[in-house]
Amino acid sequence: MTHGFDKEYWEEHWRRDGAGSPPNPYLVREVGGLEPGTALDAGCGEGAEAIWLASRGWQVTAADISSAVLARAAERGTPDRLRWVEADLSSWDPGTRFDLVTTHYAHPAIPQLEFYDRIAEWVAPGGTLLIVGHLHTHGGHGHGHHPPAEASATAAAITARLDESVWEIVTAEEDSRILAAPGGREVPLDDVVVRAKRLVTALRDEVDPPSPRR
Repeated sequence: MTHGFDKEYWEEHWRRDGAGSPPNPYLVREVGGLEPGTALDAGCGEGAEAIWLASRGWQVTAADISSAVLARAAERGTPDRLRWVEADLSSWDPGTRFDLVTTHYAHPAIPQLEFYDRIAEWVAPGGTLLIVGHLHTHGGHGHGHHPPAEASATAAAITARLDESVWEIVTAEEDSRILAAPGGREVPLDDVVVRAKRLVTALRDEVDPPSPRR
């Protein structure tokens, strides 16, 4: 089944579903040792990751297209360092760069890899990009079923988009885990996790390119 992943889709999804889940374990593992700075949670959903980051000293912008889920997220608490933003990430411009840009299973209306390209541009020099998504497999589960191909990716497909002159790949893995769901259910997930650091010199060269040789 093909999904549009537009605002109408996500408003309906979040009116129907929602579990108040804890922060993603890959976020805790990959970001726990980083020095707090500014962060963007792109497609924040119910806000578990954004709240976790803010509680650890990050200044967080948490953006999602669904007003329904943002209202639910705000009910979980809004620390002083956290700002909720209703935004369509396929067209929204944050107007700034962040020390950390992270996304967890977000599916916009644009193609998945183009979405990752887009949010990568919002990472400040020396900053971190953390992508957690559904792994594209030919027999995986993904929330108890195989996720649509257009909403999944592989580690190789993601890292191939990250120019080695701009990015240092820190983590690129594909993993399976069991998610404890409401009612005692266990939901199998096939995940892709990519963490990359934006090189400090790369963005400087974009802004102030070297003078041509005479």
